[in-house]
Amino acid sequence: MSVPDLNLLVALDVLLAEGSVVGAARRLHLSPSAMSRTLTRLRDVTGDQLLVRAGRGLVPTPRAIEMAAMVREVVEEASAILRPTDGLELATLRRIFTLRTSDGFAETFGPALIAEVQQEAPGVQLRFVRKLDKSSEGLRDGSIDLETGVVAGTLGPEVRSHALFTDRYVGVVRADHPLAGKIVQPTDYVDWCHVVAWRQGLDLGGIDDLLAAAGLHRTIVATVDGFSAALALARDTDLIATVPERHTDGLRFALATFEMPVPLEPFTVALLWHPRLDADPAHRWLRELVRRICRASDN
Repeated sequence: MSVPDLNLLVALDVLLAEGSVVGAARRLHLSPSAMSRTLTRLRDVTGDQLLVRAGRGLVPTPRAIEMAAMVREVVEEASAILRPTDGLELATLRRIFTLRTSDGFAETFGPALIAEVQQEAPGVQLRFVRKLDKSSEGLRDGSIDLETGVVAGTLGPEVRSHALFTDRYVGVVRADHPLAGKIVQPTDYVDWCHVVAWRQGLDLGGIDDLLAAAGLHRTIVATVDGFSAALALARDTDLIATVPERHTDGLRFALATFEMPVPLEPFTVALLWHPRLDADPAHRWLRELVRRICRASDN
């Protein structure tokens, strides 16, 4: 079996990004004629024109459009494999990391994480983006560097994961609520109205199924899209909010927390990233920092 010329992938990636033989030649430090010959080789190998003349410029063929994301991913993964893993200078590192985190993560773990980053790598900026669904598209397209979430089932090969901590659901009411400081029974739990944090794909552990099995039903009078909003409503009303304990540790100040009166299973929160960043020393440093901050919160 003949071995493919993998240099052609780099050339194809640049050609599709530039949409120009001259522009691609400039980026790869080649002459336009050499770049044109490379395009001819790519056309022969793929059996497709890839880029065709349209007016004064070139446009990609449907096959080229279909290949573009795949080619970009392969080139990035190859670059990560060949990138040196040592020599990281945190003091001079300049980089913006985007973290897509579950509700409450930034408020609870963000302050300690930011403090450590400022101390070790003052030129690094963290950008927290709220996680509103379970899609991993941001990890794949590179717009998200790290993500946190509950891993359900088996992850595909395009996502790496590392367990951060175990969490569980608790009930929360305002500090002077009649249930504050009380061992809450299932009947107590359903006697009061509830605010529920719910959005597509969010699983609250089957609370209502467990209540139904006991012949009970809770009254939900408000639905919000996150635990922060649920706690804000519970703070100024008689409503009960049911939220993850560790995720919302930084949000439950001046509120009363009680054990759930139904047997909910704990769940594991994991750190997620794309495998092309496995060998990136700066990304590896940040992953370890997040893990360290989460471990410290256990103590």
